[in-house]
Amino acid sequence: MARDTTDQTPLSSVTELTDYLAGGCKAEADFRIGTEHEKFAFFREDNSPVPYYGDASISALLTGMQAKLGWEPIMDGENIIGLGEQHGMGAISIEPGGQFELSGAPLENLHQTCKESNQHLATLREVAEPMGIRFLGIGGSPLWSYDETPRMPKSRYAIMTRYMPKVGTKGLDMMYRTCTIQVNLDFSSEADMRRKMRVSMKLQSLATALFASSPFTEGKPNGLLSWRGDIWRDTDNRRSGVLPFTFEADFGFKDYVEWALDVPMYFIVRDGKYHDCTHVTFRQFMNGALKGEIADWQPTMGDWTNHLSTLFPDVRLKRFLEMRGADGGPWRRICALPAFWVGLLYDDEALTAADTLTAGWSFDEVIALRDAVPARGLTAEIAGKPLLGIAREVLAISRTGLKNRNRLNGEGQDETVFLSSLDEVLAKKTTLAEDMLALYNGRWGGSVLPVFEEYQY
Repeated sequence: MARDTTDQTPLSSVTELTDYLAGGCKAEADFRIGTEHEKFAFFREDNSPVPYYGDASISALLTGMQAKLGWEPIMDGENIIGLGEQHGMGAISIEPGGQFELSGAPLENLHQTCKESNQHLATLREVAEPMGIRFLGIGGSPLWSYDETPRMPKSRYAIMTRYMPKVGTKGLDMMYRTCTIQVNLDFSSEADMRRKMRVSMKLQSLATALFASSPFTEGKPNGLLSWRGDIWRDTDNRRSGVLPFTFEADFGFKDYVEWALDVPMYFIVRDGKYHDCTHVTFRQFMNGALKGEIADWQPTMGDWTNHLSTLFPDVRLKRFLEMRGADGGPWRRICALPAFWVGLLYDDEALTAADTLTAGWSFDEVIALRDAVPARGLTAEIAGKPLLGIAREVLAISRTGLKNRNRLNGEGQDETVFLSSLDEVLAKKTTLAEDMLALYNGRWGGSVLPVFEEYQY
């Protein structure tokens, strides 16, 4: 997230929190696609990570991108930590370990999304190449230890770094050593949100399997296909994972609010200063828990929107839905991830088919799949069925949805062209992680170093 919110509108009731989420409902004609992708910055000369400070650094990349794009710098004290397009049409941010992220503009179709990613990477290469910097597009840091990974001077990350070891064993690895591709999608009503949340929550582990690309840690195989997926199994289970209430027939905005209220906060921002609030939940904050501790203790709408951004379920609800299950990956995967979900969720025929396909999956079965996928990938099973077969069915549904949308590019192609990299996964019956492991055990000669050359942007 590039910029924390500073909306000073006072809060007085839980109803206002629910109304805020409901305010995301929009007409189907106004649905948009917002794609986010992260990548690891490294020095071409020795594959070492890029620090924040210096002539060749993360801060220099941000400054260079600001000069190229003309976007507004986002500051944390005296440090540049991101860029924002002046009219809300995209942002650039940095993750805790220097992962460089584009949060794309809300766009109408996948052709625009893919063009946006291509333009971003091309501009970034122009800035990075003179510094000897390139970018790696996979889901987990393959070489650097936690101690070797840089730290970004972003106030919210300092609070999170202190807090993570208190609530799980893998939160610091999540922060500093993983990358993802995500897509943000709209809903038209509470009922539409409910159905999209239910379907995408159940299918998120399928996305983890299809996009698995994190089989290496600290220079050797880690025994997993999606190390990133495994990390999320013990990061902070009060604020992450599969939410059981989303399986209920009458789930709505209020249920999400009630859950969010009882998750510990990370911070509030007052006059540009971040205050550590990890000792209270948002409900306690609403009930005056910080009175006497912080001068301006009254909760605001900005506090609520910031709190929503610190919740990490597999599908996150804001005024839109965020699909959070996939590892990072090469350029084609940046286009494939939104194509996969847009096909499933933005066409009624496809959404109905996906809902029907997953209707019998229980919460316990979905959790079991989530636990199995990081190691087993597409060989995992749910409800007694191999995930590979389910993947074929789901991809066919997504393709139908994209065909029904009939959004064509200048050459007359519809959006199904962006599913090709996933078609290849199913045809070969192997994930990108398995392809990399085969190379490691073959042509790469037991070294992970070639990954920096073969999977760079």
